[in-house]
Amino acid sequence: MARKALKLASWTGMALAASGFYLYSNKYLDPNDFGAVRVGRAVATTAVISYDYLTSLRSVPYGSEEYLQLRSKVHLRSARRLCELCCANRGTFIKVGQHLGALDYLLPEEYTSTLKVLHSQAPQSSMHEVRQVIREDLGKEIHDLFVSFDDTPLGAASLAQVHKAVLRDGRTVAVKVQHPKVQSQSSKDILLMEVLVLAVKQLFPEFEFMWLVDEAKKNLPLELDFLNEGRNAEKVAQMLKDFDFLKVPRIYWELSTKRVLLMEFVDGGQVNDRDYMERNKIDVNEDAEIRNNAANYLPQISQLLNHVPRQMLLLFKTNDLLLGIEAALGTRASASSFLNMARCCIRALAAHKKKNSRSLFRRTQISFREAFNLWQIDLHELILRVKGLRLASWVLALLCRLLPTSY
Repeated sequence: MARKALKLASWTGMALAASGFYLYSNKYLDPNDFGAVRVGRAVATTAVISYDYLTSLRSVPYGSEEYLQLRSKVHLRSARRLCELCCANRGTFIKVGQHLGALDYLLPEEYTSTLKVLHSQAPQSSMHEVRQVIREDLGKEIHDLFVSFDDTPLGAASLAQVHKAVLRDGRTVAVKVQHPKVQSQSSKDILLMEVLVLAVKQLFPEFEFMWLVDEAKKNLPLELDFLNEGRNAEKVAQMLKDFDFLKVPRIYWELSTKRVLLMEFVDGGQVNDRDYMERNKIDVNEDAEIRNNAANYLPQISQLLNHVPRQMLLLFKTNDLLLGIEAALGTRASASSFLNMARCCIRALAAHKKKNSRSLFRRTQISFREAFNLWQIDLHELILRVKGLRLASWVLALLCRLLPTSY
């Protein structure tokens, strides 16, 4: 009896091993699908990074030249480990890593420069996976919906990728297809990040990045709903309809779902592609010191962000993206983008309040308040310009004193 049981167990083990090898070799089975693998990898990386900081910096005097050089090396090692973790776990991890890579003014340069590669190294879903998502969401095969469908995506991001295709009626479209495993893994990944951030905070009390986890927890479900993205695109198109130079692609709702978004195909270039801007005669004009000063106050900044209202964090994130684009294009640093965004927010808030007010006196009061707030921003911008001109005049005067005058 025991011999039969042993024989059955052996054959069962061989069958399971053979099945696992077959599924893995045919891309049906991915180790990243197992929660234990993803959790173990994240915990191990966090532990190694924490240990590196705890042990590498304690033997040198704080603030010394040796300390600064050693800290830079630890930053770089840790950033590379974090980048490898994001690339391995993909999905939500890459999304959060991309956001960290855009925090130029907040994180050390070693982190931002390393994590920026995540914008161009997002994983791609196979055509088998793309066909599977389209079949499940639209109920038809690709060849039934499209005359042609490019196998190579135009671009891949942390949550989805975009393919160029032609519909049966001849319309050229961009098809955004969500990576098939992101939905099921996202909530678990966010919970894992939350636990790890809390654990790191126990070791480093000044580490305050729970606000980033809270933002991901709130916004990721919205980003995974492509119907919500389509509605937002139409809202933006309506708001910007008077700007002839802006083009928001049309959404084809009859072939769009939460995981598949069909849009009008429009040729163009990336917003941070300086060569494209120069070829098309687009003026890219509207840094280290700010980054270094911010790094000195990282604990205080993180603590402040942890208590900032979530809506303000969205504005800060938008500003981060604008600053990242300006840095990529090499444009001069200025506060104009943030000031313009503040003006838009004031106008939008005033319009919302007036729409919900039935009193003429109250609407008039809101209009006066709007005008006053806009005037304050204009005054602040004028002061900044005057200070800039005054600094320029001081520099010019100094140069005139230092350089010999020729007659």
